[in-house]
Formats: sequence, structure tokens, C-alpha cells
Amino acid sequence: MADKPNSGELFGIPYNFEKPSMRRLLSSYWQPGDGMLVKKPFGVGYTLNLANWRSWLVIGVAGALLYQERSGSSDSSADAEDAESDEPVEVLVDD
Repeated sequence: MADKPNSGELFGIPYNFEKPSMRRLLSSYWQPGDGMLVKKPFGVGYTLNLANWRSWLVIGVAGALLYQERSGSSDSSADAEDAESDEPVEVLVDD
């Protein structure tokens, strides 16, 4: 039986299942000459290139949204209690 390749592309999506070395891990996340997305050092797909300023923008926006979600959840608890009431609501429609 033929050996299956440990790295390559499947339907245009890269994969790599070779045992990663520390040098390969670090160099894959910092590639100044490449775009925002680079091939993952292990696994399937792409990852962020930390040498590109757009990657840091994506990380900042994701962090801000996570912070907003976690800090806003305690403020909306009063609204959630109002929405959970089991009383019927009457809706009037004028024609």
C-alpha cells in the first residue's frame, strides 16, 4: 500500500501533518514578505501572519468584541428578567 503524503493541498486548502519543530512553528507565524494569512505549521487551513499589521487589527477587534460581550452581559440581566415573564402581550394594529 502506498504511503499517504503528510503535507499538500486538498481542494485548495493546505494541510500539514508532519511533526512540527520549534523553528518551523515560530517561522510560520512571522513571515514579513507574505500576506495576512499563511499556511498553518500543523493541521489544516490558514493562520494569521503576525508580521502583518492587518493581523494585529483583527486580533484587536476580536479582543474588543469579546471584552464588550463579557462586560455587557451583567448589564442586560435586568432586560432578560423582563423578557422572561410569561404574561401574554397584546398587540394593536391600526388599518
